[in-house]
Amino acid sequence: MLLTVSGPPGSGKSTTAALLADAFDLDHVSGGDIFRELADERGYTPLEFNKLAEENAQIDRDLDRRLREIAVEEDDLVLESRLAGWLAGEQADFRFWLDAPARVRGERIAEREEKDPVRATEETQAREASEAKRYQEYYGIDIQDLTIYDLSVNTARWEPDAVLDMLVTAVGEYEAAGDEGQAPIPIEYEF
Repeated sequence: MLLTVSGPPGSGKSTTAALLADAFDLDHVSGGDIFRELADERGYTPLEFNKLAEENAQIDRDLDRRLREIAVEEDDLVLESRLAGWLAGEQADFRFWLDAPARVRGERIAEREEKDPVRATEETQAREASEAKRYQEYYGIDIQDLTIYDLSVNTARWEPDAVLDMLVTAVGEYEAAGDEGQAPIPIEYEF
């Protein structure tokens, strides 16, 4: 089974993906972990590598290609990244989108990174705008198009365990015979 967890920074992707992997005894692959591996392979800190990625399109493409390969080649996995649902495409059994209001996500990031919440929110919104532009430019992906996802959850409304319960229920209640089909993934780029 291949499950994807996508969403913007601070939406609870990593927390939820780890819980989901444990619940179904699946491996968990994080886009953030792959990004850090790529940075390490090239001798950069993650922060240095992130700044370099803003100027060098190949970094995003390498990350996305590696995530796409994992989605195609591996099974029994929870794949987590902003583009995981798009990258896995029809390989995914379920594609989940997590989100929360910008203020909530900024506060979560501020707590995690020990910075001012207002600053964290502003930085996160700028990062999201930059990424959305790059996804559209590189792959023709409108990151705001949620029609490819099986379930979208506002994680500000529930605690992590309640979000996990929703996703586990969705997977557990799935009946292939009643499935009218997955949403197609129209990508204009070969990973």
